[in-house]
Amino acid sequence: MMETKDQRRIDMTMMKLRKNNMAAYYVETADEVVPLLKTLIKEGETVTHGGSQTLKECGVIELLNSGAYNYLDRSKAQSPEEAGEIMRAAYTADTYLGSSNAITEGGLLYNVDGNSNRTSAYLYGPKQVILICGWNKIVRDLDEATYRVKAQASPQNTKRLGADTYCSKAGECLSVGTDASYMCDGCRSVGRICCNYVISAYQRHKDRIKIIIVGEELGY
Repeated sequence: MMETKDQRRIDMTMMKLRKNNMAAYYVETADEVVPLLKTLIKEGETVTHGGSQTLKECGVIELLNSGAYNYLDRSKAQSPEEAGEIMRAAYTADTYLGSSNAITEGGLLYNVDGNSNRTSAYLYGPKQVILICGWNKIVRDLDEATYRVKAQASPQNTKRLGADTYCSKAGECLSVGTDASYMCDGCRSVGRICCNYVISAYQRHKDRIKIIIVGEELGY
C-alpha cells in the first residue's frame, strides 16, 4: 500500500530535528531545492558530496558544475588513488551535500555506509552538511529505519553501483524475515555496502547539519 504525504508528520519531524540542533527547511518540489541552496552556500566556497540519487534528481550536480563553486568532484578522478585524495579533501570543505537513508519522526538521522566517506563527513570535518531528503525518507522509528535500508535503500543502491550482493539480486537483505533481522545483520559479500551504521541525534554544533525536506518522493 502506497503511503501518502502527511504534512503534519513532516512538520512534526522538522520540529524534532530543530530540537536536536539541526536546521530544517521544507520545499514543496525538487525544483525549489537549488534556489534554496544558493542562499545557504556562498559562491566560491569549496563544496563536495557523497553518493546520492536525490542530488541528481534535484539538479544539485548541475549547480555544482556551474562554475560558481570550488567543486571537489571525485567522478573526475583519473585513478582510485586520486579519488581517495578527493574524498579525504572533503573533510576540509565548506559544504558537504548528501541525503539521509532515513529520518525518524523523533528527529534522528539514520545512515548506513560502505566506504563510509559519506557518513564520516556528516559527523566531522566540513563546516556545514546539507542533506536533501524526499518526504518518503521519514520513518516512525529506528526499527522502521533499519527495515527501510534493508528492504529498499540498500537493494536499489547495490543495483546502481553494480555490487554483487544478495540484496542486489533478491531485492532485500537476506536477514529480512528471519529471526536475525537486526540492524547490522546481512551478507558477507565483498561488495557489501552496509558496513557502518550511524545515528545522528542531538548536535553540539547548532545548525551545522541542515536538512531540506522535499514534498516529493526522491531517492532510495
